[in-house]
Amino acid sequence: MAQPGVQSLKAQKHDKGREKKKKTNLLLSQQCVVTGDGAVGKVALYYPPIVASNARLTISRQTCLLISYTTNAFPGEYIPTVFDNYSASVMVDGKPISLGLWDTAGQEDYDRLRPLSYPQTDVFLICFSIVSPPSFDNVKAKWYPEIDHHAPNIPIILVGTKLDLREDAATLDSLRQKRMEPVSYEQALVCAREIRAYKYLECSALTQRNLKSVFDEAIRAVLNPRPQPSKHKKSKCSIL
Repeated sequence: MAQPGVQSLKAQKHDKGREKKKKTNLLLSQQCVVTGDGAVGKVALYYPPIVASNARLTISRQTCLLISYTTNAFPGEYIPTVFDNYSASVMVDGKPISLGLWDTAGQEDYDRLRPLSYPQTDVFLICFSIVSPPSFDNVKAKWYPEIDHHAPNIPIILVGTKLDLREDAATLDSLRQKRMEPVSYEQALVCAREIRAYKYLECSALTQRNLKSVFDEAIRAVLNPRPQPSKHKKSKCSIL
């Protein structure tokens, strides 16, 4: 016959085991806001299953990123977005995550409205098109300063979209006519360091290459935050 104390100890262990199991099964919620110039392929990023809520489902190239990520399908029509809200349930590193995805309008007309989606954001994706140098220039000229002003110290993932077009003959010919060339991986990596991004990733919503990695890394940036380096170097004081 087991002693009362032993039974009590077993019950405590059983309760702790159930509590631990409950905690591991908890769904963590994260909000990811996707920014960048219009027509860079942002919405094509998303991962299945997709749920559009409280918003008109519109398709920008940025939106293409999100739709492709959440539905495994590439949308064809381009319609500028104001705000699109999606959600996806994913598993990253053994953790169940409820990922809220916000697409934002890149057009100047929405500069005052766009920051309304920034509060409570856990991670930002700044997107540019690898075959659009002006959209890359705007990462530092527009998008990073805007995010740093409204939501400082929130992790950023820099994302180069349209990877499938970097070596596309027709695209390269069009760029040459404008005296441009695709943004190189090395150029983008330097930019990522300058804006203190958590990581730089390149992807294609059309072929879905590296698509899942973009959002997995966005989630990891929240789960495993890195210390943010100081923006300004400390001045040294010498005593003579």
